[in-house]
Amino acid sequence: MEILDGKIASQAVKEALKQEVSLLKTSGKRAPHLVAILVGNNGASETYVASKVKNCAEIGFESTLIRLEETVAEAELLATIEKANTDDNVDGILVQLPLPKQISEQKVIEAINPKKDVDGFHPVSVGKLVQGLETFIPATPYGIMLMLEHYNIPTKGKHAVVIGRSNIVGRPMSVLLSSNHPYGNCTVTICHSQTANLKEICLQGDIIVAALGRAEFVKADMVKPGAVVIDVGITRVEDASAKKGYRIKGDVAFDEVAPKASYITPVPGGVGLMTIAGLLKNTLQAYKSR
Repeated sequence: MEILDGKIASQAVKEALKQEVSLLKTSGKRAPHLVAILVGNNGASETYVASKVKNCAEIGFESTLIRLEETVAEAELLATIEKANTDDNVDGILVQLPLPKQISEQKVIEAINPKKDVDGFHPVSVGKLVQGLETFIPATPYGIMLMLEHYNIPTKGKHAVVIGRSNIVGRPMSVLLSSNHPYGNCTVTICHSQTANLKEICLQGDIIVAALGRAEFVKADMVKPGAVVIDVGITRVEDASAKKGYRIKGDVAFDEVAPKASYITPVPGGVGLMTIAGLLKNTLQAYKSR
């Protein structure tokens, strides 16, 4: 069993980006600029956005964090996005999800200029992804593909089982793994809450991507020996003995699944770090294409 270490893989991606940004600056060009919009004070969202801003600084990107109150009107948020859309010094825009109930997430996603859609959620980006055209790939699936590439995990002809059908991870992951790509060409089965015989299907998986958001859902008896296990889940589980009062758990019961796997991602320290790497690569792509 080998750990797919997100810290090592993401650092390799960031180092390459850092060198490219340095060359841009040396030639007199400005650095890529990412704008992140954070609504409210959700603890997890605060952590994610702070990490994104920190990583931008590490590789030489410019970043701007715009904070809006939890009670902000939808119209004000949309106006904030439009201002960033029309700013020629802004290359990428992300609005941290989830959003308060008074705001339509779909309206917000569609309000972002597709040329600055570094989260890869806009219908234009999704449509291009499905058609195999160059586009922004949602950051988490992109990060997973970068991890498979970094560790040179063979995927051609493999049976990949994706647990979860969200537009953020499950669906785009299935498209990428089935695409004609050096780290694609899988036969993909998508499973979800209504899937019958989920355990039996998982046992067929050479590659399992767990992205359903239920702590330690995937047990050892659902994984065949030698499978590659990618754990996308991040759930805060209350634990009075922990310093913060909770522990971060993935969708995979790591301690019991790891001995059966050929490769496995830890939580934390796995896919989450690669998600940021994917976002940074999207931002540089947005900069170049503009």
